[in-house]
Amino acid sequence: MAVERMLRTPEAEQLLELTRELVDKELAPRAARDEEEGVFPRDLFRTLGAAGLLGLPYGEEHGGGGQPYEVYLQVVEELARGWLAVGLGVSVHTLSCYPLAAFGTDAQRAEHLPAMLGGDRLGAYCLSEAASGSDAAALATRAGRDGDGYTVNGAKAWITHGGEADHYTLFARTGGPGADGISCFHVPAGVPGLSASAPERKMGMNSSTTAGVLFDGVRLGADARIGEEGKGFGIALASLDSGRLGIAACAVGVAQAALDTALAYSRERHQFGSAIGDFQGVGFMLADMATMIAASRELYLAAARRRDAGRDFTEQAAMAKLMATDTAMRVTTDAVQVLGGYGYTRDFPVERHMREAKVLQIVEGTNQVQRLVISRHLARRSRA
Repeated sequence: MAVERMLRTPEAEQLLELTRELVDKELAPRAARDEEEGVFPRDLFRTLGAAGLLGLPYGEEHGGGGQPYEVYLQVVEELARGWLAVGLGVSVHTLSCYPLAAFGTDAQRAEHLPAMLGGDRLGAYCLSEAASGSDAAALATRAGRDGDGYTVNGAKAWITHGGEADHYTLFARTGGPGADGISCFHVPAGVPGLSASAPERKMGMNSSTTAGVLFDGVRLGADARIGEEGKGFGIALASLDSGRLGIAACAVGVAQAALDTALAYSRERHQFGSAIGDFQGVGFMLADMATMIAASRELYLAAARRRDAGRDFTEQAAMAKLMATDTAMRVTTDAVQVLGGYGYTRDFPVERHMREAKVLQIVEGTNQVQRLVISRHLARRSRA
């Protein structure tokens, strides 16, 4: 079911039309098979890059699309509707580009961004570690001064595109404990000492590789550092605010796909002489699903408009991520229920959507962390 969108420009309308066409022709037809076989769709990211969809929120001078976040996120939603591994992959790649685009030097941006935004290079974001997931400021990977550069030792965990990426945006400790001792680096794949562990065996998103990334004496020049030394944690937090909006858009896309399947089934499946969608027990469930999806979409779009206007949006991003991912879990679970026994089989996509929705409540800050962010903002306002 096509979503009615309030797009502000003809260019935005054309981008969404192009995205829907790619989803229907390139993504959706192969999603179930490739997920079953665990195939990483690297070719599709090149296709999206060639179509101009991998760098939408970045400047045109470096090969980006120059689009507001409000438009970019709706593209991500449509991609996730067709295949979450691709939609989330675009969100993570965009996240990996943000530190260099926002905090890099002119020389760094000119050297790296055109290939990153054009689809030639796919990125990964290396912040999490096995012992410092939600407490990211406690990370232990160290980038020690070594002559005019750095030597990196440590291990990152739960890295989307780990082992598949062409570059890694790395956060490592260059100073003492705590947030003030962290710096950000751009690390090309293939440098000596960089490797990936075996991919995690996950309950869903099998086409999205998640792996540990190991740094064993990786030598980096001083020009690999993004921003000032010791300022990396602020860069990480700024990146995650935007990344959480990407996850919210992905969640709405997955929920929309599940609703579309449940709605179609409710019209086709007849019991007691009527389509099951005509019974209040099912019809009211579908109504609740549609309402939660619409509310989640408007929440992430409102946060995006704040970002586009240059206003603080940390609290709104946390709210959008929280509500949209909880909605995705509820909607996909209900979609399985609408389909009954068929919903529990792999003949229909809703069981895959249900498995995929769960991870969205965890990645880029668990929903418990989002509640913590929101409650702290509330407390600060109450004291003002």
